[in-house]
Amino acid sequence: MTHRSRSLRAWLVVLATCLLAASYARAADGGVDPNGVVNVNTATLEELQLLPGIGETRARAILSARESRGAFKSIDELLEVKGIGPSGLEKLRARAVVSGKTTARTP
Repeated sequence: MTHRSRSLRAWLVVLATCLLAASYARAADGGVDPNGVVNVNTATLEELQLLPGIGETRARAILSARESRGAFKSIDELLEVKGIGPSGLEKLRARAVVSGKTTARTP
């Protein structure tokens, strides 16, 4: 084995170890984002504003949509809310849920 292939192998082992450690850490905390999540079906105006890219106007739009259409069945349905497009949806996807408790808190 050449020096170059040993170095590459060593880096791959380090990378695999880091990825494995990260997955164990995420599993240990129940897979919950360390910043918490927001249930868009039960959240208050203030809690919705904890989501990335969601200010008061968009939070009110989510509340209005929730009131008129009922509960969101998936996060993708937030695309129906005025002001939330595909890139905005991707920013909040990891922090928004449609079931369970809101665990996000004001920093």
